[in-house]
Amino acid sequence: MKTLIVYYSAQWHTKTIAEMIAKELGADLFEVKPAKAYTEADLDYTDGSSRVYREHKDEELRKVALETTDVPGWDNYERVIVMYPVWWAIAAWPLSSFVTSVDFGDKIVYPVAVSHSSPLGKSGEALASAAKGGNWQEGIRFSQDAGEAEIKKWADSL
Repeated sequence: MKTLIVYYSAQWHTKTIAEMIAKELGADLFEVKPAKAYTEADLDYTDGSSRVYREHKDEELRKVALETTDVPGWDNYERVIVMYPVWWAIAAWPLSSFVTSVDFGDKIVYPVAVSHSSPLGKSGEALASAAKGGNWQEGIRFSQDAGEAEIKKWADSL
């Protein structure tokens, strides 16, 4: 099954896990990039004036413009794994912006959260509700420190 991993990584954590899964599944990778990249100061969720804090408080600001949503060979993928950090119990908004911008058609879609301590919660269900199409499956959360054995076990279950 031709598989694509679409991921947004604010720091290196999600990217690292995405690369591990891609290696295990022989999948292709597509990185979601905001048109205006987040700085370290932007990501300081404890600072009430930071970008993510302001976006969290105002849902309209969460509609993050992306560099592109055009995935080469999109129509050829049967399975898509969407990966993201968890921000305030939901998927990071750049990944949400991607999900609402494309048509998943009849692709099998797996939401995968990567976080230090936040649970998956209903983030995968929220993405599925916002998406156009897709056969959305139950999501999973990996710690940013997940090891190869844990990744392999999950990949083998697909």
